[in-house]
Amino acid sequence: MDLIRRPFREIDDFFGEDDWFFPVFKKGFFEPEMDVYETEKEVVAEVNLPDIDPKDVKVEVERDVLKISGGFEKKDERGGEGKNYWHKEIRKESFSRSVRLPAEVDEEKAEANYEKGVLKISLPKAEEKEKRGKEIKIKNK
Repeated sequence: MDLIRRPFREIDDFFGEDDWFFPVFKKGFFEPEMDVYETEKEVVAEVNLPDIDPKDVKVEVERDVLKISGGFEKKDERGGEGKNYWHKEIRKESFSRSVRLPAEVDEEKAEANYEKGVLKISLPKAEEKEKRGKEIKIKNK
């Protein structure tokens, strides 16, 4: 029994429990962690994609935006047919991340490697275009 009366204690307790009734609010949205850094010659993105087959991942560079997306199915490793679930969290998920790049890159020379659950994307910086200038003459009317 509480010494201090809390009129909405039951509601607080209901929402405070790890209840299977509300899995949408707690789980189910997969957004992989991503680091993007720049060196003198390239922009590099590292994305944590554990337990994901790289064949299910799509990497695109469009203008100055890097887009990474994919889908996968969480596997039920408990096995067995004819299951009568009381609680189920294993499902298909998809993800999509987009990040603006800090420099102009050469999309044709970009590379992506997947090793030990980490996708590493190397984007060489584009050659600086020769800056052109033009003097504009002012007309006096």
